[in-house]
Amino acid sequence: MKNYELKMLDEDDHIFIKTLSNLGMPRSVATTMAYLLNVDEATSQEIEMSTGLRQPEVSLAIKFMSKQSWINVRTEKKSGKGRPMKVFSLLVQVEEIISYYEDMVYKESQATISAVKKLKIMSKNMSIVLSN
Repeated sequence: MKNYELKMLDEDDHIFIKTLSNLGMPRSVATTMAYLLNVDEATSQEIEMSTGLRQPEVSLAIKFMSKQSWINVRTEKKSGKGRPMKVFSLLVQVEEIISYYEDMVYKESQATISAVKKLKIMSKNMSIVLSN
């Protein structure tokens, strides 16, 4: 049996995850990112064991983060037979990821404000038509 050291998420990490989730980031992505912030690199299996996420959740989170170009993926050949392992690490600073969500929230709020302004104009026009 091998000795293996895993880092676990603490209370601050869980607050970080919840805050990112409130901004619209999927929970599995937020959890995976929080773990990768605490380590230099990790395999999918390490992420699963340390975060409590299931394999499909980790795979979807990695896929999402890859599409955003937030992570680096490299393969590492294991000793003996079998498929090479994929090793993941964050490619960008967390500030860049937060800026992405900041921009998204800003655009959504601008769209909502625009819709409200249109409704106000339309309601004024309707009031004029109804009063005639």
